[in-house]
Amino acid sequence: MKKLTFSGLADLGRQAQQSPRLRANSNLHTELSDPIQRLAIAMEPDTLIFPHRHPHTWEVLTPLRGRFTVLEFDDAGKVTGRAELGEDTHVVEIPAGGWHAVLSRDVGAVIFEVKHGPYAPIAEADIAVWGKGRSAAELNAWYAKAQVGDKLA
Repeated sequence: MKKLTFSGLADLGRQAQQSPRLRANSNLHTELSDPIQRLAIAMEPDTLIFPHRHPHTWEVLTPLRGRFTVLEFDDAGKVTGRAELGEDTHVVEIPAGGWHAVLSRDVGAVIFEVKHGPYAPIAEADIAVWGKGRSAAELNAWYAKAQVGDKLA
């Protein structure tokens, strides 16, 4: 039996705080080639997550600790959906090919992700051009306030 314990999630959060990327993950799948990826990701509020997509798979997200803002975008970068995981929403599913971004709202926050594998780094073509070249501070400040209909300028 594999478990994600409360103390293990706290440890994962501490690892993220000390990581240059301000993220750390704990995989439940044993191989990166596993057809279903299942992992807990500790994300600090200042981590950089560019708007991106996964053309080959849907993605399910649910908070284990803390709160997260999840944004969906159209191809031009206009916000088409917003969810506050850990506040008004428990689970979101992003469709395959859907542009999205995630903002950690709390220190020590951990999100659980499920999607089709095998693991592959996000390809350059799957990072939104309208989000590239921006700093974590700039993107995260915008993510925090962006509403449906807004567009990253």
